[in-house]
Amino acid sequence: MVNFEEVSAAIRRAIPDACVTVEDMSGGGDHLQVNVVSNTFAGLSLIRQHQLVYGALKDELASEAIHALALNTATPN
Repeated sequence: MVNFEEVSAAIRRAIPDACVTVEDMSGGGDHLQVNVVSNTFAGLSLIRQHQLVYGALKDELASEAIHALALNTATPN
């Protein structure tokens, strides 16, 4: 199980202006729904946006502290 605040902090370290929400999809703390909104994503493909977030969480994913990640990224309206 991963600490949701640590997940948010890891993303914000990589993407400082990110607004991040983290939800537990399974009740076990390792299947997460993460929503990230950032101006950094402007002009980037969806794949590149997701790569930025996956890169920020590489340690958590490698250790399987996060087993599954449903990811939504967007720019502010």
